[in-house]
Amino acid sequence: MSIEARLRLAYAAFTLDVDLDLPGRGVTALFGPSGSGKTTLLRAIAGLERAPGGRLVVNGETWQDEGVFLPTHRRPLGYVFQEASLFPHLTVLGNLEYGERRVPAAARRVSLAQAVELLGIGHLLARRPERLSGGERQRVAIARALALSPRLLLMDEPLAALDMKLKREILPYLDRLHDALEIPVLYVSHAPDEVGRLADHVVLMEAGRVAASGAITALTTRLDLPLAHGDAAAAVVEAVVAGHDAAYELTFLDFPGGRLTLPRHAVEVGQRVRLRIQARDVSLTLEPQTGTSILNILPATVTGLAADSPGQVMVGLDVGGAPLLSRITRKSADALGLAPGRAIHAQVKGVAILD
Repeated sequence: MSIEARLRLAYAAFTLDVDLDLPGRGVTALFGPSGSGKTTLLRAIAGLERAPGGRLVVNGETWQDEGVFLPTHRRPLGYVFQEASLFPHLTVLGNLEYGERRVPAAARRVSLAQAVELLGIGHLLARRPERLSGGERQRVAIARALALSPRLLLMDEPLAALDMKLKREILPYLDRLHDALEIPVLYVSHAPDEVGRLADHVVLMEAGRVAASGAITALTTRLDLPLAHGDAAAAVVEAVVAGHDAAYELTFLDFPGGRLTLPRHAVEVGQRVRLRIQARDVSLTLEPQTGTSILNILPATVTGLAADSPGQVMVGLDVGGAPLLSRITRKSADALGLAPGRAIHAQVKGVAILD
């Protein structure tokens, strides 16, 4: 299963030119600064922008190729915009039914009941859009897109218009979509925290072209990419909940590099979780330390170094096969004699479960 997209669109001041082979399931984030071509690419995939000579195949179905161009209304996709754009004269249920009616009964793969349950909007069905909060409107918009039983879901910065409180409200529902449905999602964002939490695969875009494409765990720690630099640089790590310490209110997480200890979270033993470990929260030492308050000290190997902000160095680490980053001063890197292949110990001061 894959999504093949070879699309080129030339404008007076901007050219989109991509050749992608993406996973046909899970969430792929299109990530990059404003003006990098993320939305243009999404619109071309939707058929809203025509890319002459392009090719688009979604899990074996050809939407565009030589002599073939399915118009938008014939492409089995759902599209969620920054603004919910609900029909104001219809109730929530009416908006959902409008989407469902566009799909022949035999082609329906997602029922209204399933869409309502996944987005937690059962109590809103009789309301009109003006009586919904921003987060509720966006959840209804996503449910309406699902009511189309799409084979591909396109989401163009669906949380950009929401404040942090509303973002936190809606993110768990996006997690549920990821876990419950096999519909591939292309998710446009320039927010690293959203991408780190939701995406399985990342396409990094710059000036209309693909700078890199790959698994999120790999791209966030590549020293040749901007994701691995600056104060927000962080590694994304998959882990399993190993247990809890009731006396000290701690949670233990196992990942390929060992065991991590963090303040207790309401997660079940055996549950898979995604972690975000910021580079600024990882310090380095040549020998494992004692007499320290830091609980997470892991053996590691230096994989590379790259200049960061003035006087700062970003250090790539391999911790039992899991890549991490450490942002330290250039003076510290010299004092430790850091170089690729050097054995080191990573002291992890902070770990965030992305929930």
